[in-house]
Amino acid sequence: MKTNSLLKTVSIITVNFNQPKVTEELLQSIPATLKNIEIIVVDNGSRIEPENNWQANYPRVKFIRSEQNLGFAGGNNLGINTATGDYLFLVNNDTGFTDGLVEKLVEVMDSNPAIGMISPMIKYFADKDLIQYAGYTPMNYYTCRNSCIGLREKDNGQYNNITAPTAYCHGAAMMIRKEAIEKAGLMSENFFLYYEEVDWCEHIKRAGYEAWVCTEALIYHKESVSVGKKSALKEYFMNRNRILFIRRNAPFFNKLVFYPYFILLVVPRNLLAYIKDRNYNFIPLLLKAVWWNFSHGKNSKNLGYPIKSIS
Repeated sequence: MKTNSLLKTVSIITVNFNQPKVTEELLQSIPATLKNIEIIVVDNGSRIEPENNWQANYPRVKFIRSEQNLGFAGGNNLGINTATGDYLFLVNNDTGFTDGLVEKLVEVMDSNPAIGMISPMIKYFADKDLIQYAGYTPMNYYTCRNSCIGLREKDNGQYNNITAPTAYCHGAAMMIRKEAIEKAGLMSENFFLYYEEVDWCEHIKRAGYEAWVCTEALIYHKESVSVGKKSALKEYFMNRNRILFIRRNAPFFNKLVFYPYFILLVVPRNLLAYIKDRNYNFIPLLLKAVWWNFSHGKNSKNLGYPIKSIS
């Protein structure tokens, strides 16, 4: 049997929240022959227990339990703080590895010390010919909008053999150089969910590193297993954190344009959409998301969302 030994050590980190079977499917997809890795699973305050003893069934996995749901950033930060690898590979628990995934990303990272983080191509698990991510365009700080390259495109080879800088890595799968984390710091936990990896990319790039994408490496993603495509949780944090991202990262003049744009255009548009779709419960959440940014500092850890609703 072939043994895949890496020159550098890699810590694979994933966060579980009430999805033991999904997480087990991820663990089973990691090649057993892959050496020089450690696997870390952070349980983020789950109330649904695995049917079997994880530690007994997966002896090479290090399990960390948080009694509270710390969000995407907080859960991953727990794993990062215990990781010993030269590179840290953060993956969503609803992803599936492919052969050569880790080795290819390590090879690219090894070849260029300027790369602080890198993501593989991401395809949808349910339709393996459909692309989810092949890179990101730069952020427009006037609107806080950018585009995901390749999103929902059929893979006809149009993004083959791309190994190059990109604006941002994708939170579903990103390998980070440990030295870059030491210089840039951990993910900001006050985002809790959404925009935190984009904010982190900004800080890693400011620390002197580059974000890259490598489409020769591939991972599959079961999109929206954790939160759902339409949920109160998603609506609140997407709106709240869109503003927060601009507060933390945009130049002053861009902020002066973004704030009126969001209040005068985005808020009315969203309200009309909620009314049209009869999602009336989203209306107070949108207003609360906006008010949070007026009433809290950009580094505040008060989420403005009841923990009991997400635990």
